[in-house]
Amino acid sequence: MDSVATGLTRAAVWTGDGVELREVPVPGDATVVRIRLATVCGSDLHTVAGRRRGACPSVLGHEAVGDVVAAGPGRERLVGKRIVWSVTASCGTCARCTAGRTAKCHRVRKIGHEPFDGDWPLSGGYAQHIVLPDGVAVQPVPDDLEDRVAAPAACATATVMATLEAAGPLRGRRVLVVGAGMLGVTAVAACAEVGAQVAVVDLDQERVRLAEKFGAVGDTGGPVDIAIDVSGSTLASAAALHRLEIGGRLVLAGAVLPGPPLSVDPESVVRNWWTITGVHNYEPRHLMEAVEFLQRTVDIYPWASLVADPVGLDSAASVLAAPVRGALRASVSP
Repeated sequence: MDSVATGLTRAAVWTGDGVELREVPVPGDATVVRIRLATVCGSDLHTVAGRRRGACPSVLGHEAVGDVVAAGPGRERLVGKRIVWSVTASCGTCARCTAGRTAKCHRVRKIGHEPFDGDWPLSGGYAQHIVLPDGVAVQPVPDDLEDRVAAPAACATATVMATLEAAGPLRGRRVLVVGAGMLGVTAVAACAEVGAQVAVVDLDQERVRLAEKFGAVGDTGGPVDIAIDVSGSTLASAAALHRLEIGGRLVLAGAVLPGPPLSVDPESVVRNWWTITGVHNYEPRHLMEAVEFLQRTVDIYPWASLVADPVGLDSAASVLAAPVRGALRASVSP
């Protein structure tokens, strides 16, 4: 019997000093999803390492896939479906939401970022069940996408879709991706799919070689039309900026931790017609595009190889302590 039927579930709660497994009541009038697999995003590693501030205690985890076992009003059609869901829960009515920026809603709440002792304790993926309030976008997962391919759609892949939208037309353009983690490798594949000539740079040459399996070409060090930074490194962003061709565009998507400022010469921006823009989180359409992209490319690129074999919920602390070896994402199967 699914534990939701008993009214209790288990969650790995980040306390600031470690991870504690706790039994948590499941509300009876909400959309509840049984987690099949949650992948470990780098931001969760940063939170546990103390590099990123967040609610504490909390249930971390915002990349996951699961089965809907109960649905709130208006979502009854979802029961029994395997889905992924957005990182953000938006109100839908504030000025930002009505302007199409639901990811930056004035009252935004976020999967895996909410206080455990608040009104939404089951907000993260490192649990047997998660509760999805109104305002969280959901997307059904096709049968041909295995869990370890689908789960990153909820953060890494959807963020890349938003980043590519910000980058503009890519076909035939010279693109530089800075950083070859999960976002970088995904960005390489997405750029290559639409006909860009895409190179990648990373201090880790093993990751560079991995990115080549997803469509990257060798970096010549020459000028580029578009640079996409998912490394979060100010030095790397600055180097990419100065490689832009006239009319080039720099998209920053990795700088989500405090760091040194990026020095920009306004005259260079003006004379070179450069555009510098940022992307944080994504819109519901990007989640849908992420799933569609993974389905189109599942037989082209070895997506499943990027995610390590899952550990159980009892071992969640072990994969939050350090990056996994031999893969870009660790995973937890509650």
